[in-house]
Amino acid sequence: FFISVRVPYFIDLKRPQDQGLNHTCNYYLQPEEDVTIGVWHTVPAALWKNARGKDQLWFEEALGSSHPVILYLHGNAGTRGGDHRVELYKVLSSLGYHVVTFDYRGWGDSIGSPSERGMTYDALHVFDWIKARSGDNPVYIWGHSLGTGVATNLVRRLCERETPPDALILESPFTNIREEARSHPFSVASTRYFPGFDWFFLDPITTSGIKFANDENVKYISCSLLILHAEDDPVVPFHLGKKLYNIAATSRSFRDYKVQFVPFHTDLGYRHKYIYRSPELPRILREFLGKSEHEHHH
Repeated sequence: FFISVRVPYFIDLKRPQDQGLNHTCNYYLQPEEDVTIGVWHTVPAALWKNARGKDQLWFEEALGSSHPVILYLHGNAGTRGGDHRVELYKVLSSLGYHVVTFDYRGWGDSIGSPSERGMTYDALHVFDWIKARSGDNPVYIWGHSLGTGVATNLVRRLCERETPPDALILESPFTNIREEARSHPFSVASTRYFPGFDWFFLDPITTSGIKFANDENVKYISCSLLILHAEDDPVVPFHLGKKLYNIAATSRSFRDYKVQFVPFHTDLGYRHKYIYRSPELPRILREFLGKSEHEHHH
């Protein structure tokens, strides 16, 4: 799953403005010795004009302005500057959210070697960094694809230490990495041709300690949960997202919280990474997060 980590990237990650993000600051944070991660912070559209020409300190202080914050955890390929990601940041910014996103160690211009533990720790570090600056503003965690595995690892830890986020959004999630690997188009084809595929490819994934066990983690998470999944997703099959929802919906840990599943019909053509195009998305988020903001304050 880390095969595509070192794809060359042709954009200068220090210059988010080249991607049309004129209200975005590039930071570098250091979760551990020998690890440096590149972070982008996009402010809500209402702050765009003020953001021009401002320095990192202004952006950090802006997290304390009365706008909710979304920590976005991206999927396997590419960087924080990937096209569909940038488009989502713009949508979320226009809806009044700060968006903080970063490249895990070993991705993009972030330094360090990738591992499930390391990626989760990077996310925890950025979450704590946000919380130290965001005051009473709600902080939501949004994971996409492989990032859903990082997201549930993170939120499980946050709930265990009793500092849960205000809500968790999982876009195109799987149940666990083994089931995802088994239904990945590459392995579906391979199983036909390599009778030993499971043993040869999937066992090393599990024995190398990569689990990303969303299905296990949701049993230990207590906060509102929204799952978004396109029926025509060719990378993470729709049925895995639905299966994860069914596990979460019946889990005791969610009994006081809202758990919602929103499917997107095949005809829409959103596939694995274009749910941001949905004209319904603003309403879905407003209704779901409005309610969790309500829970947060009462």
